[in-house]
Amino acid sequence: MEDTTKNKNPHFSRTDTTNIEVPEDAWKKILSPEVFYVARQKGTERPWTSKFEDFKEAGTYYCAVCGNALFKSNTKFDSGCGWPSFFEPLTKTSIIYLEDNTLGMKRTEVQCGRCKSHLGHVFEDGPPPTGLRYCINGVVLDFVPKPVEKK
Repeated sequence: MEDTTKNKNPHFSRTDTTNIEVPEDAWKKILSPEVFYVARQKGTERPWTSKFEDFKEAGTYYCAVCGNALFKSNTKFDSGCGWPSFFEPLTKTSIIYLEDNTLGMKRTEVQCGRCKSHLGHVFEDGPPPTGLRYCINGVVLDFVPKPVEKK
């Protein structure tokens, strides 16, 4: 089934990089319950349930809430953690970093740099060249394949 969230979301744009602030009650009306739970209530999808966990296609991953470009597919790797993992965001402004001390752990939360939606967490156990592992909930990702080059 195709996600129609972006079709009814007036804030969704893959080209506009302007930061947006939208009231939570407005997001609740626009987003699917699954996306709202993770993105706006800082939830977590069950591990190994994301369609992007074993996904290998070339392209770009965007925020499913606002359309902000987050990661290139060539930074994705199999971490074995149960969620899509990346070693580097697309740009320095793609992601916001926040201290997260919930659940008795000290972690770094990552949010979308445009709409401040919760994406997941970043850990310092990733591969070179960054040594980072951005562990991202797949439900808050949107993917656009790289155009096929014509010969």
